[in-house]
Amino acid sequence: MRIKKIIAGMIIGVAACSGASLALAADSSRAAYSAAQDAADAAYKADRAKCDALSGNGKDVCVKEAKATREHSKQDAKVEYKKTPKALASARKSEADADYAVAREKCDSLAGNAKDVCLKQAKAGQSDAIANADKQLDISKAKADAREERADARYKVALAKCDALAGAAKDDCASAAKAELNK
Repeated sequence: MRIKKIIAGMIIGVAACSGASLALAADSSRAAYSAAQDAADAAYKADRAKCDALSGNGKDVCVKEAKATREHSKQDAKVEYKKTPKALASARKSEADADYAVAREKCDSLAGNAKDVCLKQAKAGQSDAIANADKQLDISKAKADAREERADARYKVALAKCDALAGAAKDDCASAAKAELNK
């Protein structure tokens, strides 16, 4: 009987220690997450200050890049803290949106067809990144929709490139895009 009480006491002691260890791990994980968030904000302020020396579209691009870098850092910290597939997919989508904002800003320095192609490539890149995030969740419907979105985005880019051509060359280009992308 006495041995059973000793063993029970040891089990309770081990359980109490593990619970305390888990609580300490959670606290240190939360602290690391908070520190990473603060570091991302500090890096953003430093990067943003560098942009003040620039002007025009160069400054706008610099600011968007600083914001995108901050978003990437914060989302990586969130993924490390939560450690779930849903958090990872959400983070990658937020990062895709930030990268898309940078790409759009870079396109503003262009004009005409080159700008149209640039914007469609930026949107295609965003769609591809979002599709990859959805794929990480392994949701079959999201996979099918994502493939369709990527194909549509690539098709739009191909057609935009064809717009620079005229006559038979334009028709041949559009036909080739349809054939290549199964549209």
